[in-house]
Amino acid sequence: MNDPLRQELLEIFAGRATRRYGLSDINQLQHALQSAALAEADGAPPATVLASLLHDVGHMIHDLGEDPASRGVDDVHEELGAQWLAERFGPAVSEPVRLHVTAKRYLCTVESDYFGKLAPDSVRSLELQGGLMSPDEVEAFRANPYHAEAVRLRRYDEEAKDPRARTPDFDHYLRHVPACRK
Repeated sequence: MNDPLRQELLEIFAGRATRRYGLSDINQLQHALQSAALAEADGAPPATVLASLLHDVGHMIHDLGEDPASRGVDDVHEELGAQWLAERFGPAVSEPVRLHVTAKRYLCTVESDYFGKLAPDSVRSLELQGGLMSPDEVEAFRANPYHAEAVRLRRYDEEAKDPRARTPDFDHYLRHVPACRK
């Protein structure tokens, strides 16, 4: 795949995804690759694999610097990323990305043990992102046609923080781009 979108993705991830991912011992690129590898190993459809790879692109395209949450700022990376992705891909890629933070709030609300699985920086950002959901918010989230894939992506996201994990390279996952383009 040799096209402008591929180049754009490579530039973003090669140029900006080498920063540390939150408080973990991995960087954004490793986190993205692990998320996609988990989705692929789970048999997720190509759009979910691609959404898992690109779910944090919003962190890389904003100009708020590193770790704005530590300064009390919600970078709304899910919205920025979803908007960026929606210009390039269909909703099966962009909508789970838009909802992956909401999925964290949802899982913390409906699963008693989920909060304990969050990394410290994810706990800190949870409050900035709205905290636990109200019953009406839970109902509205469940009514969204992409909620199940967002929850699926969120689970990969939470697990993708292993500094020893081995994954295929970025190009391996870009093979899903043609099937998911707008």
